[in-house]
Amino acid sequence: MKTGIIDVGGGFRGVYAAGVLDYCMDRGIHFDLAIGISAGSANLITYAAGQRGRCLRFFTEYGMRKEYAGMGNFIRKKSYIDMDYVYGTLSNSDGEDPLDYDAFERNPMEFYVVATDALLGDAVYFDKQDIRRNDYSPLKASCAIPGVCHPYRVKGRDCFDGALGDPVPVQKAFDLGCDRIVLLLTKPEGVIRTSDKDEKLAKLIRHAYPAAARGLCQRAQRYNQGVQLAREYAARGKALIVSPEDTCGVDTLTRDRERLERLYQKGYADGPKISAFLGT
Repeated sequence: MKTGIIDVGGGFRGVYAAGVLDYCMDRGIHFDLAIGISAGSANLITYAAGQRGRCLRFFTEYGMRKEYAGMGNFIRKKSYIDMDYVYGTLSNSDGEDPLDYDAFERNPMEFYVVATDALLGDAVYFDKQDIRRNDYSPLKASCAIPGVCHPYRVKGRDCFDGALGDPVPVQKAFDLGCDRIVLLLTKPEGVIRTSDKDEKLAKLIRHAYPAAARGLCQRAQRYNQGVQLAREYAARGKALIVSPEDTCGVDTLTRDRERLERLYQKGYADGPKISAFLGT
């Protein structure tokens, strides 16, 4: 039975999923396929490399640094979050907290990162072959929130955050051959997303990237549809939705160490739901 895991990201709320995945590492839980969107791609590549606790450090330690995120970055580099610092200075083989690329490469799990073509507005699915040692461009692109970060070029395409094109890729996982999936959300399952904030961000990019702006305005609807589809699969025993009952006051760009650690602990405490679902 082919089992997949999807991490939808959510900026700093992704610390919840980091807790869930650390539980999986502690219990030796493995998946056959992983799909990451935005911060979810960073969580899952660290999970694939078997580096327990690494994502928590990124959220609660490095994330507090001005080099990681801040208006200084936005003024100098047109990007509130400096992806080159996160996925280069910190993550490269000579970095402060390098990704264990060799372990990632050895892991037989299929691995996909979702981004969005900035010019066309379509979802782009990068796979393991697109990720090279010390070149984590697909992850940078998947995390590039429009209006907050500039798009990143990957394989000749300028790309934004994957949540514009396919925010909850449940159907994609089944199309790739999964028999069952675990879906990690970083908002309570029952929260219905609205497009108010997205429409404001869309105005900032509409002139240069009209198709991406349309995708941003449709993100909430696509997210809600994806969660509903997951519920339908869950009713048939083919999906498990793991989500926090509340976010401890953490939003996309919240940089409060105490709140982040509380949300991480919520994720870890919810990990046993996966054990029960998989029968491990």
